[in-house]
Amino acid sequence: MTVHLHQQGVFTWSEWAKQLSAELYRPGRAEDGSDYFDCWVAALSGLLVRRGIADADAILALQKSWQRAAEATPHGKPILLENDPER
Repeated sequence: MTVHLHQQGVFTWSEWAKQLSAELYRPGRAEDGSDYFDCWVAALSGLLVRRGIADADAILALQKSWQRAAEATPHGKPILLENDPER
């Protein structure tokens, strides 16, 4: 998704690198890098919100919905958003 949005001109690679770096070095991040994916998501979300492409509350709600769907999905089955018991 990040590559596609860059290719569409939503942000430059330098903007992306700056945003991701800011997230990676934010105080409280895991020293071992185990939260790298969380940093990536936060960086992308921040860029989309600042550009007015997405709403921060909508992104958070969708993240929570995917988490509930993952928790409700039997092992070995595909995680589908429709598996969220609150949808």
